[in-house]
Parts: sequence; structure tokens; C-alpha cells
Amino acid sequence: MTSRPGWTSFVSLTALALSLSVGVPEASAQGFFERLFGGGSRQARQQEFPANPPAKRLRNETKTVQKAKNRRQAASLRKAKAAPQISAPSYYTYKAEPLVAVDFSSLTHVATPIVSISHEAAATGLRFDEALAGLDEFELLAEKDIAAALSSYYAENRSFIWIDGTEPNARAFETLSVLSEAAGHGLDPADYQVGFPLSAEPVGRRRDLIRFEMALSARALRYVRDATRGRIDPNRISGYHDFPAKPLNLAGVLTILARTNAPRAYLETRHPRNPQYRALQAELKALETVQDDTVSVDPGLLLKPGQSSPELPKLLALIARDAGALGGEDRETLARLAASEVYAGDLVPVIKAAQQRAGLKPDGVVGPRTVRALVGTSKAERIDKVKIALEQLRWLPSQLGSPRVFINQPAFTAAYIDGETETLKTRVVIGAAATQTSFFYDEIEQVDYNPYWGVPQSIIVNEMLPRLRRDPGCLDRAGYEVFNGKGKRIPSSSVNWWRYGANVPYTIRQTPSEANALGELKILFPNEHAIYMHDTPVKHLFERDGRAFSHGCIRLQDPRGMAAAVLGTSVDHVAAKLKQGHSMEKTPKVPVYVAYFTAWPTPAGTVEYFDDVYDRDSRVRLAIDATEAVRAPGS
Repeated sequence: MTSRPGWTSFVSLTALALSLSVGVPEASAQGFFERLFGGGSRQARQQEFPANPPAKRLRNETKTVQKAKNRRQAASLRKAKAAPQISAPSYYTYKAEPLVAVDFSSLTHVATPIVSISHEAAATGLRFDEALAGLDEFELLAEKDIAAALSSYYAENRSFIWIDGTEPNARAFETLSVLSEAAGHGLDPADYQVGFPLSAEPVGRRRDLIRFEMALSARALRYVRDATRGRIDPNRISGYHDFPAKPLNLAGVLTILARTNAPRAYLETRHPRNPQYRALQAELKALETVQDDTVSVDPGLLLKPGQSSPELPKLLALIARDAGALGGEDRETLARLAASEVYAGDLVPVIKAAQQRAGLKPDGVVGPRTVRALVGTSKAERIDKVKIALEQLRWLPSQLGSPRVFINQPAFTAAYIDGETETLKTRVVIGAAATQTSFFYDEIEQVDYNPYWGVPQSIIVNEMLPRLRRDPGCLDRAGYEVFNGKGKRIPSSSVNWWRYGANVPYTIRQTPSEANALGELKILFPNEHAIYMHDTPVKHLFERDGRAFSHGCIRLQDPRGMAAAVLGTSVDHVAAKLKQGHSMEKTPKVPVYVAYFTAWPTPAGTVEYFDDVYDRDSRVRLAIDATEAVRAPGS
């Protein structure tokens, strides 16, 4: 998967091949191009093909009629075979998991009903089977797998977890305390609430205790499931989300809770156990205690040196908050011109320094991206981003692994991380809005040097096929190879491309060259999305602040450095392999995260915020809202 600039190279090569194949002056070449693709004036066509001699006119008129008929038939075929399109993955309307009533019949049908219970029996403790009659007409709603786990566990273990004697035990109160603190993990404590009004009357108390037992078990399981997997199923959000289901033995969780005297310690281990999660937790706690200091600045501001705006003093005040990061001369300039509405030349170095710190191109022009970077996001927006990041981290393995490669699409960066140290960090280009990069994780397995580019079917159909219908031989002239279903190479000119729609039964690849869309190497982690990291001949895009231009693959600014890192070797080794031509080299299996976080901590623990390139945060938010609506009492 690569971007349009690679296709531009293909077009330019095709044009070059056309001119070389004709070998005539430009005017004649243009005539040849028109004969291939149609067009040109009637006068030009008459000059190229003189009028027929009178003696042949009748015969040729007959041929003209036949040609016109053929053209009409061809036009009809073209109309019937309109250029097809292979659609990109789509976003879905999120459907939250419905709740079901827990089936207690497997417990109650073997219980011995007790009509009454004496105060003396209540004082010495309540037996589990004696209390089961209290489940009659009790409706407890839970997720389907939690409901099944409850029935399964208590059918095998006919005893209380949360009750000692006739009271909730210490284990119950400690667990309730943990559930009430769920907001510290970006969760909603209301999802785990358990009421326990206990009657003083013996029979009523027996009923209340068994119902409290089941309700607390159900909510403790929900908490563990949410902490382990997240509240929502990311694969229901869109075709761009791709995560394996995390195994979780819910009945086994109840067994652990029944045996432990430290439920808090156990429940806390169910959350992701990595420093990134802890840093996001700390950021959430800090955000909820600080005052919102967001400054309102016109988001559409465009200000160049010499121009003026009443918004400028606001921006200078924002820069002044971090004045310690400026040089002494810039701090003096900032203090002297803090109230200026004129963007004087003296302020240009100050603006450039601020842009540099924000990771933007330091061009000295104040535009919307500079404004967003200096203003930052509001407190409410930051809290929202952090909560979404905490949810998304639950979709990943609890331990991210080391070494690993972490690609954060909204940050447009890829990092090689050993321990928790970024030994390499490079800019990347990700998928455009119409050809987005997916969110998933995998393992790196191989580096290809001087690679062939296997053109994805979507590019063949959506972009190449219309051209091939007009010019079947264009691939032959442009350094591409075509193979049929048996793996035999054939000329592209031999194929009737009009026969095919969205299913083209040929594979196409671009041979290694300086113009190859993958550049000099690619780094593979085989996946069903056909996404990988690679070099690119289009280098200037790395200078952009926003870098969403590819067909979905990850283009690396420093491909040799990344290849050396995942191979555990040197850049010199990679350079030597490149000189040897096309080859492949296996890597140790390195975890790679093709991730999407608009809030993410640096190795030092400072959380940075990024634009939502594909507007995915709103999709996560809608999914969470749908889940909360299903879980709400009375829903």
C-alpha cells in the first residue's frame, strides 16, 4: 500500500516510454498518443489521414458504416462495464452487547426451601443452600458470558464468597471500595454499583444476602472484564480495527476472589501493567484537580511577518508560559513585545522556536496548526482523550514487550523501543483519509531489500484499470510485470482489461528501481490488511506537519535505521545488503503496534496530545455511550 506519488511516477514513466517507443518529434508523438487514446481535432485527423480517392469511396463508405457500428457496440460495452471500485473498510453503527437475565434455575431446583429462619440460626451463620429460595423472582441482568459464569460457578461451588455469618465480609467491603474507585481508570463507577439494603427480619435478610452475593459477583466480573479487555469491542467500531479476543476465564476469576484475602491487589492486576497506562492514569488524576487555563484564540488565524492581529498578544502570552525553554535573547524580545499586535521581525525567531518545540515546521508563519499547537486542547478535551487512550490500551497486551516498534498514527511517528528507551524515532507518512491505516498489532518477521512492489488489488481496480482499458500496454512500458493465475508472466497489452470489474484475475508488481513505490526496502509483519513499513522515493512529504498521504502503509523517513534496529544490526550492514540487489533477511520476531492514540506519554511520562486524524475518538466515544446506555438501570 503506497500513495499517489508512486502512481505519479508510474504515469511519468509511461509518458517517457511512449515518447521513446515512437522515436519521432513531439508533434508526431502527440499524434500517436491521440491515436491510442482518442481525441484531436477533425482537421488534425484529416491531415494525418487524407481523403480517400473517389474510386474507393463507395467501398470505404460501407467500411465506415461497419466501423461506426463497431464503435457503438464498443461504447455500449464500455457503458456496461463502468469502471468498478473496491471500497475501503467502513465504520459501523456500534451495537452494544445486550444484557440478559441470569438463569438461577440450576441452583434453586435442588435447594431445600426453608419457610422461616430463627434468630438463633441467623446468629450462627447462614448456609448457602438455605438462602437460595431468595433468588425466586430475582432478576439480575448481566452480559451473556458473565451470566453464564455465575450459573456455572455457583452450580459447582455452593458457598458464599462475600458473606460471613449474616453480614457482608471484609472481602466484600474491600471489593466494593475498588469498584467505587473505577473513575481513576477512566471507567464509570455506576457500572459496578451494588446496593445492599439488608433487612433486620430473618427471612428478608436471607433473601437480601443471597441477592447481594450474586449482584456483587456479577459486578466484580464486569469490572475484571472491562479492566482486561475494555468496555467495548473495537472490532465493532469499524473494519479498520482488528484485535484478537483476549481469553478470560470468568468462572476462574470467581474462584480466585473466593480464595484471596487481598481482593484489591488481585483486581488491580487486571488492568494493563505497563508504564504508559500508569502515566495516563496520573495525567487523568492531575487534569481533574487543575484549573482549566485554556486561552481562546481564533482557530483560523493566519498571520505573516509584518501583519497585525489582536490575537497576537494572546499567542505571545501562551509562549511566555514556557519561556524557560527559550533562549535569553528570545525571552527579552518576548517581554519587550508582549502586548504588540504587530508581528514584527524581532518576533519571528520567537515564533519559530515555539513551532520547533511543538514539532511543527519552523517557518515563522502563524496558521491554524500553530494556533492549535500553542493553545493546546482544553481541559475537557484532554480528559476525554486520556480516557479514550486508557480504553484503547486495554485492547493491547498488558505487557507491550521489549524490544518493540510502536507506530502512533496521530503523532506521525514510529519508534523502536528497547526496555522503555526509544533508541530510534522517525517521522512517518500514514494512510490518507480515503485509504486509512488500520489499528492493530502483529510481529515483524522480515526485511526485503530492493523490493518488488506487489500492487494491491484495490489500486489495480480503482486506479490502474481505467488507464489499462484505454492503454493496455502501459504497464509493459513502465517497469511493471503482469502474471496470470498460473503464475506465468504475460504482456499487459495481451489482456482485454474491459472483461474485468472488481475482480481482476492477474497480479501486478513493479520491479526494483529508484522509481519503485517502496523505495529501497520494506519491513514486513504479515497481516490481512497488507500493511507494512517501507522506504519511499517521495521524500518531501516528511517535511509536512500532517502526513496522511499513503494508501495505508507506513512510509519511514529513516528506513535504514529502522531495518537495522529490528534486525539487531548496523546501518552499514543494511547498506551492504542493499548493494547486493534484491534479497530478503529474516528478523527476530519483534512486536509492532500500528496504533492510534491522540494522547500518549513520552518515555519520561509527559503526556502529549495530537489531532484526531481520522476522527476515530468520536467513534470510540459513541461506542462507550452506547454501552453505558445498555448498562444503565431500567434500560
